[in-house]
Amino acid sequence: MTRKKYAYVRVSSKQQKVSRQVKAIMKLGVCKSNIIVEKVSGKDFNRGEYSKLLERLQAGDTLYISSIDRLGRDYDGIITEWHKLTKKLNIIIKVIDNPILDTDSKPDTLIDKYLQDITLLTLAFQAEQEWHNIKERQKAGITIAKEKGKPLGRPKIVRTEKEIRTVRDWQKGDIKTHEAMQILNRKKSAFYKLANELKE
Repeated sequence: MTRKKYAYVRVSSKQQKVSRQVKAIMKLGVCKSNIIVEKVSGKDFNRGEYSKLLERLQAGDTLYISSIDRLGRDYDGIITEWHKLTKKLNIIIKVIDNPILDTDSKPDTLIDKYLQDITLLTLAFQAEQEWHNIKERQKAGITIAKEKGKPLGRPKIVRTEKEIRTVRDWQKGDIKTHEAMQILNRKKSAFYKLANELKE
């Protein structure tokens, strides 16, 4: 039976880029279709793409992750998930930035096993601790912004008088959709989006 190579790439927000991680993993022989990318927080393992990955993995397959914190940010969750993958599902895990954790090579001595175990525990601790630090920095930033009276969130888009007038004329039936689109130089989807915004 052919064993397959997979990779799991996670970033915390949709704005973050994954191209560097993907390129590095492809160089290790993992085809792009087997690289699972997810843009979501790692605070727990209730993740859609990760769940789909678990359904695809078979005993003997190899799973690449760039680092432990890409797997997750929850200490207990990381340890539990690690043992589920390696002991229950018999998946080989390779951690790119910490080869000591690679499970395809068994520790030669008890000391080697101890070092491997303590490394996993330490990195899992650091992953969750960093997540808490990030949240604290975000909270502090929000507090400072509020104190300074700075607006939070995305800035509200100010619509022009031309946009408002054109949409109002269209809503009253004074002009047709294609005429409104021409006036504003917008495609149908963009025009309807604008109309919905102004309706609200």
